Amino acid sequence: MDGTGDRVALITGASSGIGRAAARKFAAQGYKVALVARSQERLEETAAEIQLGGGQALALAADVTLEADIERAVRETVMTLGGIDVLVNAAGIISSGTIESTQLADWDYMMNLNVRAPFYTIQCALPHLTAREGSVVNVSSVTGIRAFPGVLSYCVSKAGVSQMTRCLALELASAGVRVNAVCPGVVVTELHRRGGMDEGAYAAFLEHSKSTHPMGRVGQPEEVADLIYFLASPEAGWITGANIPIDGGRAQTCAR
Repeated sequence: MDGTGDRVALITGASSGIGRAAARKFAAQGYKVALVARSQERLEETAAEIQLGGGQALALAADVTLEADIERAVRETVMTLGGIDVLVNAAGIISSGTIESTQLADWDYMMNLNVRAPFYTIQCALPHLTAREGSVVNVSSVTGIRAFPGVLSYCVSKAGVSQMTRCLALELASAGVRVNAVCPGVVVTELHRRGGMDEGAYAAFLEHSKSTHPMGRVGQPEEVADLIYFLASPEAGWITGANIPIDGGRAQTCAR
């Protein structure tokens, strides 16, 4: 692993938001990147942008809730790009709901995409990560370390991601594989829109979020991508099992 030119990053959720920003960050640092998401069209747009900048990107349309799609994405990444040094699990969804209003099917889908999918992706990629003493970075959330009302299944799913991160860090340390997570506050992405917010509600939510984040603003995907890259880099070589808030201080406050 001398230099980044031969290193490979596999990134889920790479068609938008934090996943896309992470793909661009790793590519800019010389990594070959495998981009995984459901939309082939959006993946190809990201891949074309990376290639225009001189990078190498592989667009792999896949639904990470499907085992066969995860297996195929890992297999094609290794066959085409030569291995896996870094796995970034950024695919995820959010939806509102309480114990009274959350439908069981919605709960199951949340757990499948936010928890089961990264678990199985890590499991499939593990032989390749071990071969290169690689690194996993999961995208959790401030809701994975603090409780918030009205987003029950999302909070529980991200708490699962954070606990999985800690457990896997212990299990994989002896193999030289580090596992960490970033825990963003509100970041300007497609997440909330895809969770059901219309444009007016989303604009109001972003404005309100200025008051719930002590630093007085929401975050940008590129800020989270910078932290993801650091955690995957040799400079973070003695960090594992960390769930690092990147939230403008949101985790230090009470719900309001």
